Amino acid sequence: MNYRLVLAFTLIIVAGNAIGDAKVLPLQERAAVIDRWLSTRVQTVLPGLMERVDIDMWVIISREYNEDPVIRTMIPATWHSARRRTILLIFNPGGGQPLETLAVARYAVGDMFEKAWDKELHGDQWARLAEIIKERNPRRIGLNYSETFALADGISQTEYRLFHAALDPALHDRVVSAEKLAIGWLETRTADEMVTYQNIVRIAHEILAEGMSEKVVQPGVTTTGDVMWWYRDRIRELKLTTWFHPSVSVDRAAQPEVNMKAAISARHDDEIIMPGDLLHVDFGISYLRLNTDTQQHAYVLKPGETEAPQDLRAALVRGNRLQDILTDQFVAGRTGNEILASALAVAKDEGIVASIYTHPIGYHGHAAGPTIGLWDQQDGVPGRGDYPLFPNTAHSIELYAETDVESWGKAVRISLEEDAFFDGEKTHYIDGRQKEFLLIPRVAPVQ
Repeated sequence: MNYRLVLAFTLIIVAGNAIGDAKVLPLQERAAVIDRWLSTRVQTVLPGLMERVDIDMWVIISREYNEDPVIRTMIPATWHSARRRTILLIFNPGGGQPLETLAVARYAVGDMFEKAWDKELHGDQWARLAEIIKERNPRRIGLNYSETFALADGISQTEYRLFHAALDPALHDRVVSAEKLAIGWLETRTADEMVTYQNIVRIAHEILAEGMSEKVVQPGVTTTGDVMWWYRDRIRELKLTTWFHPSVSVDRAAQPEVNMKAAISARHDDEIIMPGDLLHVDFGISYLRLNTDTQQHAYVLKPGETEAPQDLRAALVRGNRLQDILTDQFVAGRTGNEILASALAVAKDEGIVASIYTHPIGYHGHAAGPTIGLWDQQDGVPGRGDYPLFPNTAHSIELYAETDVESWGKAVRISLEEDAFFDGEKTHYIDGRQKEFLLIPRVAPVQ
């Protein structure tokens, strides 16, 4: 599949709560969207993935409140967790036939997974699972265990042991890790999802911008902690959730330079916001089972200023250049570590002091797929960084570029993060990216 035509990103406008130009669906309508997407994904994404990794049967096992991360993406919108012991079995019979999707559980799992176990009729649940597997005689049986990816390591030790005890010993050597299948399922985005993903990122951008405005920030009074909690309240007010606590931090001319570790710790300090401050915000929302992750900067105007100092604006331009350098290295099949090394080499040649720590985004905030650096691992990330880049995947382009700002007498770190989509050929920002500082206030007083 290639979604480049879809990625004109036509904005879907739907009834619901308004945030600027974007809309939030009522809960009932959200459920319908989630279930429709799930049906499409099972029918159109899974067959190709199973063939790609050469697994013809995928067994996903969870108990209530101890859910496999994968199973949480396969249950219907009205389910908040697995029920009792929920076992999903997906079998590809081959020959172009549709997948068989069964729930070896007390209940059918939505419309996608047909109930295949009746306790009163079949007896023991594990025995029924073993019977179904033996009847279909799969070549390779995938289970979700992985030393590298937590998101593909969802089967508990108990469930793994009970599964093997029930399985026909003749089939034991057919059990393999479903790591690549689980990651492929989680990371692959469909055309329908991507059309709506723009709206989701737009909502996040609009909330972020509102928090970095005079509507929320009164210089000399408002603290960074006040803004963090405003974000949390605003998200709830809009009937949305977040997957992490927002952070707001300050850099200013009088503040000494700090290393990255200290900068991360400072994100949750509580400081009074003052004119001349450069604010940094890290913010994300969860909506329709998809997540966002954004970092942007705002500048607090001093009396008489109508824009940020020119050398600060030049630092932002350098940050945008680093984004371009990184996304230019996105080539299908390259590993995260290869992309990281290539991008850092180009940045070094251009004299940019850079750090890259980009991650996939989607069903999870720090999602499934290739890790492209960590802030404290710029030489590559063993395991997760060795995973290749696939088409039709979304990524948070997260990094910083340092620039010597003469007016401040020190280096300033511009930390940016924007969600983007890789279609197999090009990388597109899902709802654009920051190229100018947000200004507080938006319009400076006339002098």
